[in-house]
Amino acid sequence: MALFARLARRRNTGGGAPGLTVDPAYGDPELTLLLKQAAAGDWPGVRAVLDRAVDQDDLALMIGLLADVTGSESWLGPALDADPGDPVTLLAHGARHIRWGWEARTAARAQHVTEAQWKTFHERLATGEELLFEAAERDPELLGPWLYLQMSGRGGSVGRSAARYRFDAALRRSPGHLASHRQRLQQLCAKWSGSHEEMHAFARASMLAAPEGSPLGELVALAHIEHWMSLASGDDVVYMNGPQVRDSLHEAADRSIRHPDFVRGRDWPQAFNTFAAAFHLARQPYAANLVFQEIGDAVCESPWDQLGDDPVAAFRHIRAVCAA
Repeated sequence: MALFARLARRRNTGGGAPGLTVDPAYGDPELTLLLKQAAAGDWPGVRAVLDRAVDQDDLALMIGLLADVTGSESWLGPALDADPGDPVTLLAHGARHIRWGWEARTAARAQHVTEAQWKTFHERLATGEELLFEAAERDPELLGPWLYLQMSGRGGSVGRSAARYRFDAALRRSPGHLASHRQRLQQLCAKWSGSHEEMHAFARASMLAAPEGSPLGELVALAHIEHWMSLASGDDVVYMNGPQVRDSLHEAADRSIRHPDFVRGRDWPQAFNTFAAAFHLARQPYAANLVFQEIGDAVCESPWDQLGDDPVAAFRHIRAVCAA
């Protein structure tokens, strides 16, 4: 059952508060400009923003936002035709194809995906992989191809060794890259090719291997939410209210978002939204409320959408519950 339905007993909240909305740019002016240029189909304008990325992590974040823009494939294709050897254009078009493929598949369970959807899904993933491998070959320093090759690899059910290779390739370019670690966490989920034990072990080991203040502590919260989602009603509550879960969440927050060395990047609200949801599920309203105070109105689509119902309405209701 969805998070909001479980917590609100399917009470109608009337949607989000006026002015409260999901901002995929996280309120960042540069990312906002990127999305504005992308919505207009202005590739030169988009490319100008991409060229100002401060490092490979920043570029990968920008490419991720661009890949989510509906219809961007219609102008990324001609952009690539005009400069077929450009690594960044190859990366952008390849990443879009991966996202476009998942859009065709939808979030439905495998048994509910039609044959036509599977066909389109795999065709787009194959095209995306070809573009991404070429981008990686032309510019070996690029991080982005290896992030998106993890996504396509999961969709294409590549073997465990191939999946690990793609993750390791990303780490060689950016050892602490949170988005790549998130993809690896998904790969190790029980619903894909792993288990709860592998997933939790990976999350904790990654956190402990990183310096204190690293954003990788978010992985621990993500793993608990993922585990919670897999359980039947009743069992999920027992799990999240266990002392081991509670203690591990506080440890992870102390090593990441609550640590004085934590640096808020452009997408900082994502980790805070994740911890807010996890603390609430673990019946830690005081801890969750403190995180909500840091968030303000910077609501993210995830984890609220991943757990069900309208994300803004869920965020609004749960924030009020934790503040009570």
